[in-house]
Parts: sequence; structure tokens; C-alpha cells
Amino acid sequence: MTETARTVVFDAPGGPEVMHIVDRPVGEPGPGELRIRHRAIGLNFIDTYQRSGLYPMDLPHPLGMEAAGVIEAVGEGVTHLKPGDRVAYACQPPGAYAEARVMKADQVCPLPGSISFEQGAAMMLKGMTVEYLFHRTTPLKRGDTVLFHAAAGGVGLIACQWARSEGITLIGTAGTDEKCRLALDHGASHCINYRTEDFVARVRELTGGAGVDAVMDSVGKDTFEGSLDCLKPLGMMISFGNASGPVPPFDIGILGRKGSLKLTRPVLFTHLADHKTCQDMARHLFTKVLDGDVTIRIDQRFPLDQVVEAHRALEARTTTGSTILEP
Repeated sequence: MTETARTVVFDAPGGPEVMHIVDRPVGEPGPGELRIRHRAIGLNFIDTYQRSGLYPMDLPHPLGMEAAGVIEAVGEGVTHLKPGDRVAYACQPPGAYAEARVMKADQVCPLPGSISFEQGAAMMLKGMTVEYLFHRTTPLKRGDTVLFHAAAGGVGLIACQWARSEGITLIGTAGTDEKCRLALDHGASHCINYRTEDFVARVRELTGGAGVDAVMDSVGKDTFEGSLDCLKPLGMMISFGNASGPVPPFDIGILGRKGSLKLTRPVLFTHLADHKTCQDMARHLFTKVLDGDVTIRIDQRFPLDQVVEAHRALEARTTTGSTILEP
């Protein structure tokens, strides 16, 4: 009999309620593939973009981009992993919200024994996002200043620690004083409560009117224009998410008028598409964790069958740090 695995799927775009659990067959891995038994699953904003239809997908489709577990079998040609290995990954296509799955092996990474499955599931997508923001998007050096929105979220808390370890001044934003304190505790040099302060005016004050070298903005529509106003001339605007909705069309000439600004809209999975780059990024992230520069904070845990409640909490912005699902 073909083995099955409980898997979260959705049949039509919509709110969290469109997700449901089905038993899906899990077969043997083919060439370049492996079968993994998940021990912990990561929850990310991109999952809500896919579920809502912001990022269209062929339906029905499973969800989830990030998990950690144990290899059960490998197909022909897989040389960097073997059955019994502890692993973690963040990659396309979605399908991590499951007890087990068969998937391509290239973006699955060996997980050091001193890093737990929960940490692995909570850190791969978020941590490698921070890795490419700080090391592969625009040149940043010790002494530079960046503005980082949503600094108390899963990506943000890693970014605060990463910046501190690199000697970079990070000015964060968050929606409550409690979240601001959390960002400061994790290495942010300053944190602005955007509900009670004008973050543009505060950034200008903190930088003596100069502005920041780069903005790292996963919020999107609500912060985009203000973020541009926080940059110094020739500064880099990195728009890497849409938590408040996609950035609407705008006149590209505004970049010139505001100081010859640069703008990029990077995607993690472009970097991860190359096997060597993916493995290098993962090793860099693991080194940061093993050296104590970055601690992975997991503030919410939900059983897999409570995935609807998990998505509602994430979209309501009531979560801090990382959230995992337990298969």
C-alpha cells in the first residue's frame, strides 16, 4: 500500500479558512530527489501571499516553503545527502505543510547536530533572506546604517542580530513599544514605533539629516514612499515583501528627484536556485547561529491541524519572532 502523509492544501484563493488537511500519497524519490520526514515546519508571510492569490498558483496546491526533518530515502544522483541525515530547507515549490514529502534535493541542506529541528524550520527562509539582504544585494560595510521595517518579526529579529555582528547600525520599526523593546534586545541600535511616531522624521533625526545607506522593507504599500524619504543620496531601497499589500505603480523619475536612489525587488529563491549558492548561504547562516551571533527565537507553536489559526495570527501581526507548525 502506498504510504500517505497528512498535508495542508487549498483549492481556491482566499482567507485562512480555505486551507484543509488531506492524506496525500508519498512515493519513492526519483533521480535528483529525496523523501523527507518532517519534524518541524516553518510559517512565513509568503505562505499567506500564495494562499490569498497575491502570488497565483495552479490549484489545488499544498503550502509551505520551509521545514526540517530526517531523510528517509534518496534517488539516483543525490550525493550530498543520505538516509538518516538531519536536514533543513527553504525552497520552491510549496509543500512543506506536511508530515512527509518527496522533493528535489538540491536546496535541502545538512543540518548541524547542535541545531534543533525547530530552530532549523524557523531559520532557513528567514535567515537566508537576511544573508542575501546583507551580503548579496548591495555592498554594506561596518559603520553603515540601514532602516529595517518589521524589526520584531521572524526575519527582523535575525536581521537585528546580524547587523550587530557585522558592525552595522540598524534602525528598526515596529507597531508596539513591546515589539520595539524586543528589537532593541536583539541588537537594533534604535527602534521606532510607527504607530506613535513619524518614522521618516525620526530616521532623519537619528542620522543628523543624512538618511540611511539602505532600507530593507518587507511591508510594501504602507511604507514604500516613506522608506524612499529615509535614504541618503545614492541609497538603496530593497523592497522584499508585501505584508501590507503590493507597492502600486509609481513614476520612476522620483528616484532621480530624491537623490539618484537605487531600487531593487529581490527574491530569495533566485539566489537559492543555484545548488552551490544555496549550500553556501545555509553554511553562512549556520555559522552565525553556532558562533552565538544569531539566536533563533520561536515564540509561537501550532499543531499542523491548527494551521488556520496560525495564519490568522500571522496576518493579524500578533506574532513575534518565528512561528512553527508541528506535524
